Amino acid sequence: MQSTSQSLKRRRTGARTGLSHPLLAVWAGGASLIVLMPILAIAWLAISGGAADWPHLMQNVIPRATIRTLLLIGLTGATTAIVGILTAWLVASCEFPLRRFLSAALVLPLAIPAYLAAYAFGELFTFTGPVQGLIRAVFGFKTSRDYWFPDIRSLGGAVMVLSSVLYPYIYLACRSMFLMQGRAAADVARTLGAGPLKVFFRIQIPMARPAIMIGLTLVAMETLNDIGAVEFLGVQTLTFSIFDTWLNRGSLAGAAQIACIMLVFVIGLMMIERAARRRQRFSSQKTTSAVHDASRLSLSGWKKWAATSACLLPVLSGFAVPFLILGNYALKRLDQFIEPRLLNALFHSILVSGATALVTVLLGFVLAYAARTGRSRFTDTAGRLASFGYGVPGTVLAIGVLFPLAALDNWVDAGFRSTFGISTGLLMTGTGFAIIYACTVRFLTMAEGTLEAGFQKLSPHLDMAARALGRTGGQTLRTVLLPMMRPAVLTAALLVFIETMKELSATIMLRPFNFNTLATLVYEDASRAKVEDASVAAMIIVIAGMIPVILVSRSMERRP
Repeated sequence: MQSTSQSLKRRRTGARTGLSHPLLAVWAGGASLIVLMPILAIAWLAISGGAADWPHLMQNVIPRATIRTLLLIGLTGATTAIVGILTAWLVASCEFPLRRFLSAALVLPLAIPAYLAAYAFGELFTFTGPVQGLIRAVFGFKTSRDYWFPDIRSLGGAVMVLSSVLYPYIYLACRSMFLMQGRAAADVARTLGAGPLKVFFRIQIPMARPAIMIGLTLVAMETLNDIGAVEFLGVQTLTFSIFDTWLNRGSLAGAAQIACIMLVFVIGLMMIERAARRRQRFSSQKTTSAVHDASRLSLSGWKKWAATSACLLPVLSGFAVPFLILGNYALKRLDQFIEPRLLNALFHSILVSGATALVTVLLGFVLAYAARTGRSRFTDTAGRLASFGYGVPGTVLAIGVLFPLAALDNWVDAGFRSTFGISTGLLMTGTGFAIIYACTVRFLTMAEGTLEAGFQKLSPHLDMAARALGRTGGQTLRTVLLPMMRPAVLTAALLVFIETMKELSATIMLRPFNFNTLATLVYEDASRAKVEDASVAAMIIVIAGMIPVILVSRSMERRP
């Protein structure tokens, strides 16, 4: 009896830790290797590339680029924190006109990629734009020497543009925290005589600190990843330096060495983000259902209109301005919808985005299902390694992807030449495969997180009941879990598809000749000062990006 009991215990333990599914563990390990290979390739290329370019980089490139990158991250982080925290507190804790509408509308800037916002603001604030044109008309100025106007193509302009579209990361995190904890704690503090400002600074801000740190790290990662906006606005960050060193100076090793410096930033940011998430989960355990019944502070007089204005301005800056400017240009160029150049770019975007969505969902499903069938140290490590790609900027991934794929192409070509006397050419680096690979590495954590959340909504007793009725693990997955996971699978595929369509930094460096996506088509036209010609492709990207934002807004409307 004792041996039978121990045998059953071992079987249960094996099922729980995933030891009964070695194939899943192998696939999970393979998924993590797919993410790790570009990172290892960058390190190898940086070490083996020699130090010929290092003195020049250290003297003329890295110090200035690092300082500008730190300034851009710091100023953007501070601005987004102020806007995100203030708007989140207002919609979660106060009652004012249009609060319900603005609560959802504050997420809309997520639909605008930073490079599109930069092009739109450039058109708005340029010398021939409407703002300076109005100033000249009102005051009678004739030339730019007659008056002073801040230059949008500057560090300050980049901070304004990036902050306008990135603050929702902090807004979403803080709004959830204020709704879960802040209002209930605020009610208790008010009964003890504390005023609204004291409650905000002494209670709600400290309680939301983990959420603020999560939002700030996401803002910093997106700032590091951006290349279109910073190049257009003339801010030479580390990301732009990688692009310039590789393509303009012809030094792949030098670009890899700069990329290694950026990886240090990324690792530090990801460690901060993980630590903040652990603290957030700990503090969230203390929430109670009473928070949903807590009353908001009703504002009156000028305060309610000030609150409305404070929440409306970020929506106008981050969404309305780019949408209206690009939309106005697009309406005047609707004939571009039938131009082969746009149709080819749209086809390439759909092809690359669809393939990336398929691959990432498959790999993400393997990781999420491996975690469900049994958590072990191996599967947990594989999941963490697979999530590392999201924080790596696209320019860094481009270098790490190109080097091993080019080596593999050359090896296959040499083998076919010696064996069959034919050349295979560039099978992977000469097609969109390299872009698909880079986007898969970058967005795998998005698919895996969505699918894991879907699995968490399914009771583990479903698996046990199916096995008790005689079904194998494969049959349980195919007939029970997969049909119930269909919404999560479709959501993950949609998110990855749209993010890949918007992606620019890796695509611009990995695309083959005569291969444009919508994002690179917009980039090319904007680089030639033809933002108007890029407007139709830009609006397709914006409208596609609004789909997940609308889904987020609807889910927020169902909350208190």
